[in-house]
Amino acid sequence: MSAESPRILLFTGKGGVGKTTVAAATATLAARRGLKTLVVSTDTAHSLADALGVPGSGEPAEAAPGLYLQQVDTQRALERHWGDLQEYARGLLAELGLDEVTSEELTVLPGAEELIALLELREQVRTGRWDIVVVDCAPTAETLRLLALPEALDWHVSRLLPAGRKLMRALAPVIRHVARLSVPDDSVVSAGERLHAGLMGVRELLTGDNASVRLVLTPEAVVVAEARRTFTSLSLYGYRVDAVVANRVFPEGGSDEWRRGWVEAQSRHLAAVEESFAPLPVHKVPYLPAEPVGPEALAALAEELYGAADPFAPPTGEPPLTIRSEGDVHELTLALPLADKSEVDLARKGDELIVTAGSYRRVLALPAALARRSVRDAALRDGHLRVRFEAGGA
Repeated sequence: MSAESPRILLFTGKGGVGKTTVAAATATLAARRGLKTLVVSTDTAHSLADALGVPGSGEPAEAAPGLYLQQVDTQRALERHWGDLQEYARGLLAELGLDEVTSEELTVLPGAEELIALLELREQVRTGRWDIVVVDCAPTAETLRLLALPEALDWHVSRLLPAGRKLMRALAPVIRHVARLSVPDDSVVSAGERLHAGLMGVRELLTGDNASVRLVLTPEAVVVAEARRTFTSLSLYGYRVDAVVANRVFPEGGSDEWRRGWVEAQSRHLAAVEESFAPLPVHKVPYLPAEPVGPEALAALAEELYGAADPFAPPTGEPPLTIRSEGDVHELTLALPLADKSEVDLARKGDELIVTAGSYRRVLALPAALARRSVRDAALRDGHLRVRFEAGGA
């Protein structure tokens, strides 16, 4: 496997379903199969070190032969990626009369730690050191907000930053004289541009051909319902899901009435999972008598989890978003698995296509070939939204 283009596996799921254990087990198995493996977390809880039974480290540190753990030092990384912008904002708030502690608190971005972890992940991938990179993501809702952020910012930033740079140069003397406030200089604007470029690089990496998401769930009604919505939302944002992991499955057998009730209930939910997520593989993890901690226990769990399957093979099938142009036929297809027609909405605004699925929305900047054409029709069939465009210009 080429170290220049590592296989990237992201694990997410509802809080408490055991995604950290599954991520750590997968990473341990990769290392034992001779793949140089990095496992990192975007979850500020930093449970990975606990699962592996080793101390955390700000830089990749060997937790087992061939397996490296990185627990991102968010404060240091924050200063490197965000320092100029944060320093300017802190100074501006101080000029407005806020004390130092308040200014410090207000300039910490919501979700900044998770964001920085993704930027650090990109830096590690670019080193070319790794065959496999395993990412233990934050719980589902935070992960979706995080993965949607780069593209959501792109339209605004790519248009506003160049104009903002010119505007600041023109207005700086007036603002300093009238408002008596500092204005961002070129170094601050450049820091914003670097941050934007870094986020777009993260998105390109995580939606690429070597990256995929694995949904971890437990066979319970509420958890399965959330996993179904997550599957739809990840596809909406262009992230490929290649497997589902059903964790804490009660083994069949035994005469205890309480256990028998759980087995029957889980069997119904697992049947629904198999049907909902087909043709994705559903890997099952039994309910273990003790929590697996350390490389030996995690490796044993991973062997049982994946069986004869190759968990590190490249994802197959088409990406969630495809655009085809053949002759006069121009079609954009977006995978929206499990989406209900009543929850999907489509709107056109200039050279953008706005797709809404449930409570999530994606603004797609159309390529030039489609931006000049008007939408002929659109339909949601077989889990795919197909949008056809007129042959001529708009």
